[in-house]
Amino acid sequence: MGKRDKRRQAPEPVGDVLDKRAFWPRLMQYQRLEEARHTSARTLQTRLECLTDFIHWCVERGLRQPAEVTRPVLEQYQRTLFLYRKANGAPLSVRSQRSRLGSVQGWFRWQMRQGLLLSNPAADLLLPKEPYKLPKDVLSAEEAERVMAVADVSTAAGLRDRALLELLYSTGMRRMEICGLDIWSVSQERGTVTIRQGKGRKERIVPVGARALGWVARYLAEGRDALCRGKRSDALFLANDGEGFSPGGLTHHIGRYVRQSGVRESGSCHLFRHTMATLMLENGADTRWIQAMLGHSRLETTQIYTRVSIRALKEIHTATHPAEQRDRSEVDNKEQA
Repeated sequence: MGKRDKRRQAPEPVGDVLDKRAFWPRLMQYQRLEEARHTSARTLQTRLECLTDFIHWCVERGLRQPAEVTRPVLEQYQRTLFLYRKANGAPLSVRSQRSRLGSVQGWFRWQMRQGLLLSNPAADLLLPKEPYKLPKDVLSAEEAERVMAVADVSTAAGLRDRALLELLYSTGMRRMEICGLDIWSVSQERGTVTIRQGKGRKERIVPVGARALGWVARYLAEGRDALCRGKRSDALFLANDGEGFSPGGLTHHIGRYVRQSGVRESGSCHLFRHTMATLMLENGADTRWIQAMLGHSRLETTQIYTRVSIRALKEIHTATHPAEQRDRSEVDNKEQA
Protein backbone atom coordinates (compact mmCIF):
# COMPACT_ATOMS: atom_id res chain seq x y z
CA MET A 1 0.00 0.00 0.00
CA GLY A 2 1.55 3.31 -1.03
CA LYS A 3 2.42 5.71 1.77
CA ARG A 4 0.69 9.06 1.51
CA ASP A 5 3.03 12.02 0.89
CA LYS A 6 2.07 14.79 3.30
CA ARG A 7 3.35 17.37 0.80
CA ARG A 8 0.67 16.14 -1.63
CA GLN A 9 2.89 15.94 -4.71
CA ALA A 10 1.41 14.91 -8.06
CA PRO A 11 1.25 11.10 -8.30
CA GLU A 12 3.84 9.47 -10.56
CA PRO A 13 2.67 7.59 -13.68
CA VAL A 14 1.90 3.90 -13.26
CA GLY A 15 1.78 1.27 -16.02
CA ASP A 16 1.22 2.06 -19.70
CA VAL A 17 1.02 5.82 -20.24
CA LEU A 18 0.42 5.75 -24.03
CA ASP A 19 -2.57 3.45 -24.50
CA LYS A 20 -5.68 5.57 -23.92
CA ARG A 21 -7.47 2.51 -22.60
CA ALA A 22 -4.84 1.93 -19.89
CA PHE A 23 -5.16 2.92 -16.25
CA TRP A 24 -2.97 6.01 -16.22
CA PRO A 25 -4.31 7.90 -19.28
CA ARG A 26 -7.83 7.16 -18.03
CA LEU A 27 -6.94 8.58 -14.61
CA MET A 28 -5.48 11.75 -16.16
CA GLN A 29 -8.66 12.18 -18.21
CA TYR A 30 -10.68 11.91 -15.00
CA GLN A 31 -8.43 14.46 -13.28
CA ARG A 32 -8.84 17.02 -16.08
CA LEU A 33 -12.62 16.69 -16.04
CA GLU A 34 -12.83 17.03 -12.25
CA GLU A 35 -10.60 20.11 -12.35
CA ALA A 36 -12.92 21.62 -14.97
CA ARG A 37 -15.84 20.93 -12.60
CA HIS A 38 -13.98 22.90 -9.90
CA THR A 39 -13.74 19.96 -7.52
CA SER A 40 -11.73 21.23 -4.55
CA ALA A 41 -7.99 20.63 -4.90
CA ARG A 42 -7.82 18.84 -1.55
CA THR A 43 -10.68 16.46 -2.39
CA LEU A 44 -9.32 15.70 -5.84
CA GLN A 45 -5.81 15.10 -4.51
CA THR A 46 -7.14 12.59 -1.98
CA ARG A 47 -9.07 10.76 -4.71
CA LEU A 48 -6.02 10.66 -6.98
CA GLU A 49 -3.88 9.24 -4.17
CA CYS A 50 -6.46 6.52 -3.48
CA LEU A 51 -6.78 5.68 -7.17
CA THR A 52 -3.01 5.64 -7.69
CA ASP A 53 -2.70 3.08 -4.89
CA PHE A 54 -5.42 1.01 -6.55
CA ILE A 55 -3.72 1.21 -9.96
CA HIS A 56 -0.40 0.13 -8.44
CA TRP A 57 -2.18 -2.87 -6.92
CA CYS A 58 -3.79 -3.78 -10.26
CA VAL A 59 -0.59 -3.42 -12.30
CA GLU A 60 1.28 -5.63 -9.81
CA ARG A 61 -1.29 -8.34 -10.62
CA GLY A 62 -0.89 -8.08 -14.38
CA LEU A 63 -3.94 -5.93 -15.12
CA ARG A 64 -3.41 -3.30 -17.80
CA GLN A 65 -6.64 -1.32 -18.10
CA PRO A 66 -9.91 -0.65 -16.24
CA ALA A 67 -11.83 -2.92 -18.63
CA GLU A 68 -9.97 -5.90 -17.14
CA VAL A 69 -11.18 -5.14 -13.62
CA THR A 70 -14.04 -7.41 -12.53
CA ARG A 71 -16.20 -7.65 -9.46
CA PRO A 72 -14.05 -10.49 -8.01
CA VAL A 73 -10.94 -8.33 -8.55
CA LEU A 74 -12.52 -5.49 -6.57
CA GLU A 75 -13.57 -7.87 -3.80
CA GLN A 76 -9.98 -9.11 -3.64
CA TYR A 77 -8.77 -5.50 -3.38
CA GLN A 78 -11.28 -4.87 -0.62
CA ARG A 79 -9.92 -7.90 1.21
CA THR A 80 -6.38 -6.57 0.75
CA LEU A 81 -7.36 -3.28 2.40
CA PHE A 82 -8.99 -5.15 5.27
CA LEU A 83 -5.87 -7.25 5.92
CA TYR A 84 -3.32 -4.48 5.38
CA ARG A 85 -1.23 -3.43 8.37
CA LYS A 86 0.69 -0.17 8.69
CA ALA A 87 4.30 0.06 9.91
CA ASN A 88 3.11 0.19 13.52
CA GLY A 89 1.00 -2.94 13.07
CA ALA A 90 -2.32 -1.08 13.08
CA PRO A 91 -4.96 -1.85 10.43
CA LEU A 92 -6.40 0.74 8.11
CA SER A 93 -9.34 2.46 9.75
CA VAL A 94 -12.78 1.71 8.36
CA ARG A 95 -12.98 5.34 7.27
CA SER A 96 -9.74 4.96 5.29
CA GLN A 97 -10.98 1.75 3.68
CA ARG A 98 -14.26 3.44 2.74
CA SER A 99 -12.40 6.44 1.31
CA ARG A 100 -10.22 4.25 -0.91
CA LEU A 101 -13.07 2.04 -2.09
CA GLY A 102 -15.38 5.02 -2.55
CA SER A 103 -12.81 6.69 -4.81
CA VAL A 104 -12.60 3.52 -6.90
CA GLN A 105 -16.40 3.32 -7.09
CA GLY A 106 -16.66 6.93 -8.20
CA TRP A 107 -13.98 6.46 -10.85
CA PHE A 108 -15.70 3.46 -12.41
CA ARG A 109 -19.08 5.23 -12.23
CA TRP A 110 -17.55 8.16 -14.12
CA GLN A 111 -16.12 5.82 -16.80
CA MET A 112 -19.56 4.30 -17.30
CA ARG A 113 -21.16 7.75 -17.72
CA GLN A 114 -18.47 8.67 -20.25
CA GLY A 115 -19.12 5.50 -22.26
CA LEU A 116 -15.60 4.24 -21.60
CA LEU A 117 -16.77 0.93 -20.09
CA LEU A 118 -19.57 -1.44 -21.03
CA SER A 119 -20.29 -2.38 -17.42
CA ASN A 120 -19.44 -1.12 -13.96
CA PRO A 121 -17.76 -3.78 -11.79
CA ALA A 122 -18.04 -1.53 -8.74
CA ALA A 123 -21.77 -0.84 -9.08
CA ASP A 124 -22.92 -3.13 -6.28
CA LEU A 125 -19.73 -3.27 -4.23
CA LEU A 126 -20.67 -3.13 -0.54
CA LEU A 127 -18.44 -0.80 1.45
CA PRO A 128 -17.48 -1.73 5.01
CA LYS A 129 -19.91 -0.28 7.51
CA GLU A 130 -18.39 2.53 9.52
CA PRO A 131 -18.93 1.98 13.25
CA TYR A 132 -21.08 4.54 14.99
CA LYS A 133 -18.87 6.72 17.14
CA LEU A 134 -19.68 9.52 19.49
CA PRO A 135 -17.25 12.44 19.68
CA LYS A 136 -14.37 11.25 21.85
CA ASP A 137 -14.49 14.06 24.35
CA VAL A 138 -16.32 17.22 25.28
CA LEU A 139 -15.20 19.92 27.68
CA SER A 140 -17.40 21.39 30.35
CA ALA A 141 -17.84 25.17 30.28
CA GLU A 142 -15.44 25.44 33.22
CA GLU A 143 -12.81 23.32 31.46
CA ALA A 144 -13.06 25.41 28.30
CA GLU A 145 -12.43 28.53 30.38
CA ARG A 146 -9.38 26.88 31.95
CA VAL A 147 -7.88 26.14 28.53
CA MET A 148 -8.38 29.70 27.30
CA ALA A 149 -6.97 31.16 30.51
CA VAL A 150 -3.58 29.55 29.81
CA ALA A 151 -2.80 32.10 27.07
CA ASP A 152 -0.44 34.85 28.30
CA VAL A 153 -2.23 37.93 26.99
CA SER A 154 0.64 40.22 28.00
CA THR A 155 2.40 39.12 24.79
CA ALA A 156 1.44 39.46 21.13
CA ALA A 157 1.48 35.68 20.67
CA GLY A 158 -0.65 35.22 23.77
CA LEU A 159 -3.21 37.75 22.53
CA ARG A 160 -3.38 35.90 19.23
CA ASP A 161 -3.86 32.59 20.99
CA ARG A 162 -6.57 33.89 23.30
CA ALA A 163 -8.43 35.31 20.30
CA LEU A 164 -7.96 32.00 18.47
CA LEU A 165 -9.29 29.95 21.35
CA GLU A 166 -12.22 32.29 21.92
CA LEU A 167 -13.19 32.17 18.24
CA LEU A 168 -12.97 28.37 18.17
CA TYR A 169 -15.14 28.13 21.27
CA SER A 170 -17.66 30.72 20.08
CA THR A 171 -18.16 29.40 16.54
CA GLY A 172 -17.07 25.74 16.46
CA MET A 173 -15.15 26.30 13.23
CA ARG A 174 -13.02 23.57 11.69
CA ARG A 175 -9.25 24.03 11.68
CA MET A 176 -9.22 24.47 7.88
CA GLU A 177 -11.81 27.21 8.23
CA ILE A 178 -9.79 29.03 10.87
CA CYS A 179 -6.69 28.81 8.66
CA GLY A 180 -8.70 30.25 5.75
CA LEU A 181 -9.78 33.42 7.59
CA ASP A 182 -8.34 36.76 6.52
CA ILE A 183 -8.30 40.13 8.27
CA TRP A 184 -11.67 41.03 6.70
CA SER A 185 -13.48 37.82 7.69
CA VAL A 186 -14.67 38.98 11.12
CA SER A 187 -17.20 41.83 11.13
CA GLN A 188 -17.28 43.69 14.43
CA GLU A 189 -20.30 45.72 13.27
CA ARG A 190 -22.46 42.71 12.43
CA GLY A 191 -20.95 40.37 15.01
CA THR A 192 -20.29 37.66 12.43
CA VAL A 193 -17.51 35.74 10.73
CA THR A 194 -17.64 34.86 7.04
CA ILE A 195 -16.22 31.40 6.36
CA ARG A 196 -15.20 31.23 2.70
CA GLN A 197 -13.13 28.05 2.85
CA GLY A 198 -15.68 25.73 4.41
CA LYS A 199 -15.87 21.99 3.84
CA GLY A 200 -17.02 21.27 0.30
CA ARG A 201 -16.08 24.86 -0.61
CA LYS A 202 -19.35 26.09 0.90
CA GLU A 203 -19.41 29.65 2.20
CA ARG A 204 -21.40 30.51 5.31
CA ILE A 205 -21.78 33.34 7.80
CA VAL A 206 -22.05 32.52 11.49
CA PRO A 207 -22.47 34.69 14.59
CA VAL A 208 -19.59 35.41 16.95
CA GLY A 209 -20.11 36.09 20.64
CA ALA A 210 -19.34 39.54 22.04
CA ARG A 211 -16.47 38.25 24.18
CA ALA A 212 -14.75 36.54 21.25
CA LEU A 213 -15.22 39.66 19.12
CA GLY A 214 -13.56 41.68 21.85
CA TRP A 215 -10.49 39.43 21.94
CA VAL A 216 -10.20 39.43 18.13
CA ALA A 217 -10.39 43.24 18.11
CA ARG A 218 -7.74 43.49 20.81
CA TYR A 219 -5.45 41.07 18.95
CA LEU A 220 -5.80 43.09 15.73
CA ALA A 221 -5.13 46.35 17.55
CA GLU A 222 -2.31 45.27 19.86
CA GLY A 223 -0.81 41.98 18.72
CA ARG A 224 -0.98 41.19 15.02
CA ASP A 225 1.49 43.81 13.74
CA ALA A 226 4.17 42.46 16.06
CA LEU A 227 3.78 39.01 14.49
CA CYS A 228 4.04 40.12 10.83
CA ARG A 229 7.86 39.83 10.77
CA GLY A 230 7.92 42.22 7.81
CA LYS A 231 5.73 39.94 5.70
CA ARG A 232 2.50 40.91 3.93
CA SER A 233 0.09 38.12 4.78
CA ASP A 234 -3.67 38.77 4.90
CA ALA A 235 -4.27 35.77 7.16
CA LEU A 236 -6.18 36.74 10.28
CA PHE A 237 -4.09 34.59 12.60
CA LEU A 238 -0.34 34.71 12.00
CA ALA A 239 2.04 32.04 13.24
CA ASN A 240 5.35 33.07 14.77
CA ASP A 241 7.00 33.13 11.33
CA GLY A 242 4.64 35.84 10.08
CA GLU A 243 2.69 33.49 7.82
CA GLY A 244 -0.76 32.03 8.32
CA PHE A 245 -1.10 28.79 10.28
CA SER A 246 -1.09 25.47 8.46
CA PRO A 247 -3.81 23.02 9.57
CA GLY A 248 -1.25 20.70 11.12
CA GLY A 249 0.53 23.57 12.84
CA LEU A 250 -2.74 24.86 14.27
CA THR A 251 -3.66 21.42 15.61
CA HIS A 252 -0.31 21.14 17.39
CA HIS A 253 -0.58 24.70 18.72
CA ILE A 254 -4.08 24.38 20.18
CA GLY A 255 -3.34 20.89 21.49
CA ARG A 256 -0.48 22.29 23.55
CA TYR A 257 -2.89 24.64 25.34
CA VAL A 258 -5.27 21.78 26.08
CA ARG A 259 -2.44 19.77 27.67
CA GLN A 260 -1.01 22.73 29.58
CA SER A 261 -4.39 23.46 31.12
CA GLY A 262 -4.45 19.98 32.66
CA VAL A 263 -8.04 19.27 31.59
CA ARG A 264 -7.13 16.64 28.96
CA GLU A 265 -4.10 14.70 27.72
CA SER A 266 -5.22 15.10 24.12
CA GLY A 267 -7.58 17.16 21.99
CA SER A 268 -7.30 20.24 19.82
CA CYS A 269 -9.46 22.30 17.45
CA HIS A 270 -12.21 19.70 17.04
CA LEU A 271 -12.49 19.42 20.81
CA PHE A 272 -13.80 23.00 20.85
CA ARG A 273 -16.15 22.23 17.94
CA HIS A 274 -17.67 19.29 19.83
CA THR A 275 -17.82 21.34 23.03
CA MET A 276 -19.58 24.31 21.45
CA ALA A 277 -22.24 22.14 19.81
CA THR A 278 -22.88 20.01 22.89
CA LEU A 279 -23.09 22.87 25.38
CA MET A 280 -25.39 24.92 23.15
CA LEU A 281 -27.71 21.92 22.79
CA GLU A 282 -27.71 21.44 26.56
CA ASN A 283 -28.69 25.08 26.94
CA GLY A 284 -31.69 24.64 24.64
CA ALA A 285 -30.45 25.46 21.13
CA ASP A 286 -32.40 23.79 18.31
CA THR A 287 -30.48 21.17 16.34
CA ARG A 288 -31.09 23.02 13.07
CA TRP A 289 -29.39 26.14 14.42
CA ILE A 290 -26.40 24.03 15.44
CA GLN A 291 -26.40 22.53 11.95
CA ALA A 292 -26.14 26.02 10.45
CA MET A 293 -23.35 26.98 12.85
CA LEU A 294 -21.29 23.88 12.08
CA GLY A 295 -21.90 23.95 8.33
CA HIS A 296 -23.29 20.42 8.16
CA SER A 297 -25.03 19.50 4.90
CA ARG A 298 -27.17 16.84 6.58
CA LEU A 299 -29.09 17.16 9.83
CA GLU A 300 -28.16 13.57 10.68
CA THR A 301 -24.53 14.65 11.07
CA THR A 302 -25.51 17.24 13.65
CA GLN A 303 -27.82 14.90 15.53
CA ILE A 304 -24.83 12.97 16.86
CA TYR A 305 -24.48 15.76 19.42
CA THR A 306 -27.95 15.05 20.76
CA ARG A 307 -26.57 11.68 21.84
CA VAL A 308 -23.58 13.27 23.55
CA SER A 309 -25.64 15.82 25.43
CA ILE A 310 -27.24 13.87 28.27
CA ARG A 311 -28.06 16.60 30.77
CA ALA A 312 -31.63 17.02 29.54
CA LEU A 313 -32.04 13.25 29.33
CA LYS A 314 -30.87 12.90 32.93
CA GLU A 315 -33.35 15.55 34.04
CA ILE A 316 -36.20 13.75 32.26
CA HIS A 317 -35.05 10.43 33.72
CA THR A 318 -35.03 11.86 37.24
CA ALA A 319 -38.44 13.47 36.77
CA THR A 320 -40.23 10.50 35.23
CA HIS A 321 -38.59 7.19 36.20
CA PRO A 322 -40.77 5.30 38.75
CA ALA A 323 -37.84 4.48 41.04
CA GLU A 324 -36.76 8.12 41.16
CA GLN A 325 -40.33 9.23 41.88
CA ARG A 326 -40.65 6.64 44.67
CA ASP A 327 -37.38 7.78 46.27
CA ARG A 328 -38.55 11.39 46.22
CA SER A 329 -41.90 10.37 47.73
CA GLU A 330 -40.15 8.56 50.59
CA VAL A 331 -37.95 11.59 51.26
CA ASP A 332 -40.99 13.88 51.28
CA ASN A 333 -42.82 11.58 53.74
CA LYS A 334 -39.83 11.54 56.10
CA GLU A 335 -39.60 15.33 56.02
CA GLN A 336 -43.31 15.65 56.82
CA ALA A 337 -43.16 13.11 59.67
